[in-house]
Amino acid sequence: MAKILAVTNQKGGVGKTTTCVNLAASLVATKRRVLLVDLDPQGNATMGSGVNKQALSASVYDVLTGQKEAVDALVKSESGGFDLLPANGDLTAAEVQLLELPNKEKRLSYALAKTASKYDYIIIDCPPSLNMLTVNALAAANGVIIPMQCEYYALEGLTALLDTIQRISRVLNANLKIEGLLRTMYDPRTSLANEVSSQLVNHFGDKVYRTVIPRNIRLAEAPSFGMPALAYDKASRGAVAYLALAGEMLRRQETPLKQESA
Repeated sequence: MAKILAVTNQKGGVGKTTTCVNLAASLVATKRRVLLVDLDPQGNATMGSGVNKQALSASVYDVLTGQKEAVDALVKSESGGFDLLPANGDLTAAEVQLLELPNKEKRLSYALAKTASKYDYIIIDCPPSLNMLTVNALAAANGVIIPMQCEYYALEGLTALLDTIQRISRVLNANLKIEGLLRTMYDPRTSLANEVSSQLVNHFGDKVYRTVIPRNIRLAEAPSFGMPALAYDKASRGAVAYLALAGEMLRRQETPLKQESA
């Protein structure tokens, strides 16, 4: 069964979508089968994966509202090599519609259960707010990755997010746990970044990934070409960092590949 990871932070602009697209591509490079779920109405993960969000015949909106099965809405990211459950502006309407549907917090969980056996990893890109879409992601996941910049307000926002995850774990999903904290857009030349980084490690210990994602122009450019950094410039520091993150994740938690144990 797939490991389902929600990538979330209630603060925007922390590299959440960049992490989703590039981690998905990096896991594919290690021969894992990956599904990326775009749960943000902005559809940035969809566009960053090389899929036109304006030309979708079906999206995650149709899946959440029960009009389509997940398998009928999947598209392939040719640049990333992973399957994608795409999103566009239609998803904004789902936030309201979900409130009137039965099992509103578990719609994504039920939808993914039917296709999870096809994948080793399912990565969910959450919107930068705590709404019904984020609740669906956390109810479906068994791990949470929290990307964050090492800046002044980062720790304050982190406390609120951890409280949210605890509540979801208590009420909706007892299997939910923090998978790891990921330092993004990291610039080791600033004393503030180093200070916040040290505070994170002191407080969360090995929950903080050793891998740090640097500020990198190639990472910033790649989405405009509809590619993960690995396809855009595999030698860039950003691409190498996400490959290292995938390797660190696999060393932490993975059982042998099915074909190896067969």
